[in-house]
Amino acid sequence: MAQRALPLPAARLGRAVRTAGAPTAVSGVVLLLPDGEPDSHRRPSPLSYAFQLPLARALARAGQDDGLAAHVVRYRCRGWNATDAQLAADAEWAVEEVVRRYGDVPVCLAGHGMGGRAALRAGGHAAVDSVLAMAPWLPEAGTDGGDGADEAEPVKHLLGRQVLLVHGTNDARTDPELSFRLAERAKKTNRDTCRFEVHSDGHALRQHRAEVTALAADFVCGSLFGRAYARPVADALAAPPPLGLRMPLAAGFGKSLRG
Repeated sequence: MAQRALPLPAARLGRAVRTAGAPTAVSGVVLLLPDGEPDSHRRPSPLSYAFQLPLARALARAGQDDGLAAHVVRYRCRGWNATDAQLAADAEWAVEEVVRRYGDVPVCLAGHGMGGRAALRAGGHAAVDSVLAMAPWLPEAGTDGGDGADEAEPVKHLLGRQVLLVHGTNDARTDPELSFRLAERAKKTNRDTCRFEVHSDGHALRQHRAEVTALAADFVCGSLFGRAYARPVADALAAPPPLGLRMPLAAGFGKSLRG
């Protein structure tokens, strides 16, 4: 007798990651969006969720004085699934849930891989102040249900948001050139867009994890709470393309950000 497929779980927020010394009131939220797959209706991988927890803890520590809460989003399934864009829909649901729980607080969507694409796609939500896309999976122009680049992956809805893309130059899973092209299009609409390249690093950004984490913390706290950005981030946002879209992430970033 054939087994029945179990119904997919609903999307939900993982437990809030906060530090012991953080204020009781939540003043800002970062939603971490795990990696996924282009096409799959399987349940999400527990490993992709666990991979985001160290970054969630680091961001919560960095923003503890400002009342930052971090949540890792648990998707319904692990696939983007063409025009269904399920991971983006789950990201939008998560923003709505933040509004329901915490009220009118600024939100940053921070995604990795397919989660980076979800962050970019859901970034137009009215409650979203900033988007961080790390090694985002992006389609070739016209290969994902559209006839051209803008139709395949829109960018105009990012107007008014702070946007940062980070990509390893040796990424064998997601093409760094595609994230550059998207950043180039986004910059034309939204000047508050920049992109950092992590030389010699791969998709997981493990080789320079300390620098990537410091960059993410600087961007999240700056975009949500108005802190001054570190000089490299401020320079990347201000620089015209392609300079501000191919900014190298220097070794040791984070050790003396404002020294």
